[in-house]
This record gives sequence, C-alpha cells and structure tokens, in this order.
Amino acid sequence: MDQETCLATLGGGCFWCTEAVFQQLRGVTEVVSGYCGGHVENPTYEQICTGATGHAEVVRVTFAPAELTFEQLLEVFFQTHDPTTLNRQGADVGTQYRSVIFYHDASQQTQAEATMGRLADAFPSPIVTEISPLATFFPAEAYHQNYFARNPQQGYCAAVVGPKVDKFRIRFSDLLR
Repeated sequence: MDQETCLATLGGGCFWCTEAVFQQLRGVTEVVSGYCGGHVENPTYEQICTGATGHAEVVRVTFAPAELTFEQLLEVFFQTHDPTTLNRQGADVGTQYRSVIFYHDASQQTQAEATMGRLADAFPSPIVTEISPLATFFPAEAYHQNYFARNPQQGYCAAVVGPKVDKFRIRFSDLLR
C-alpha cells in the first residue's frame, strides 16, 4: 500500500452486493470480499452463515483518495444499504449481515462518526451502523470474489444485486468510472 491508496473495510449486508457497488467507483483499485469482527480464525463461508462466528460479511476497498475521498465512499455505503436495521439487510438476517464500518485509523473513525451524524435525518429510523476499530480481515473463498460480475443471472444476483446496482448507478453517476 503506498501513500496514494487507502483501505476501507465496510459491511452492508451480503458482500456480493457491496462488492458489486464499490467495484464501479472511480478511484477504487480493488475490492475483496471477506469476513471481519469475529472470534474465529480463518472462518469459512459455511461457518459465517451460522451467525456463530461473530464475523460480518465485509468488503475491503482499496481506493485512491485523490479520486474518491473516504467521505464519498461512506456516502455511497450509507445510501446503498439500510443502516437502520439491526443485523439484517432485506431477507438476509443475522449478525453476519450487520451494518459496520471497521476504521483503519482515528481519521476514519472521526469521518465515519461525522458522516453518520450528518446523514441521521435522511433515514426514517435511527442509524444502527457499528463503528469499530479494524479487526483481522479474512478474505472470503475465491468463488465469492467478483461474484456478481461472474454470476449476474444467478437467482440472488438477478433479484437483489442487479436492481441494487442499477439504483446505485443512477444515484451516484458522478462517482462512476
């Protein structure tokens, strides 16, 4: 990692959805789906699905802050999932689907708290997004990486991810590649 790139680790429900959104932003050079925030070392997807590991499905985003600021990344994050539902995104239920920002440094923590406060009135219910220091990030299995791009006709992708991406592209057209 050089000084021209930064990392953000975000969980907004299913990582297939968040990965598909963040991959389209200008300034993003890599998005890796994975797990973070739990107590099991090197968890598998099957373990995560039980909800017993404490991990959330997350994406680790590498981005160039000269092209896309952390605040802009957070704006996309908050507007492309429901940060007001505790441990749930749509039909996906469990702590593994929680809304969470794992900050990498004090600046990210401050910006996350400020952005969440600024956007609070934009939602009909209180924001319940967890803001926590970065824990160990475990990359998900290879078949989860770039999932939507490789499987757009898969049932969940066609019904959930695709419409979310379409809505995102309209709302954030100024931030697209």
